[in-house]
Amino acid sequence: MSDFPIVPSGENVTRQVLSESPELMVVAFRFAVEGAEGALHDHPHVQSTYVESGRFRFTLGEEEREVGPGDSFVIPSGLRHGCVCLEPGTLVDGFTPRRDDFL
Repeated sequence: MSDFPIVPSGENVTRQVLSESPELMVVAFRFAVEGAEGALHDHPHVQSTYVESGRFRFTLGEEEREVGPGDSFVIPSGLRHGCVCLEPGTLVDGFTPRRDDFL
């Protein structure tokens, strides 16, 4: 279990840092209800996303993609992205370098 706190990351969404170093960070995002959103945003970090559970519709630039348990993908630096929860679940994201704004 992570020693980092669970913090709100939107309505019905929480995040928890699972591990981190200056070069890499792993974060769990938990979506409690259908319709919860990961707001559209972008950042300079390269991000990998693994769907641990649930179903999500992601916007990745101009593309939309529906993903479910076991799916994973990489989001390039600077690409505008976000998601809508279709079934409650958890996303596990890796960021390189670390997201200092999450500490």
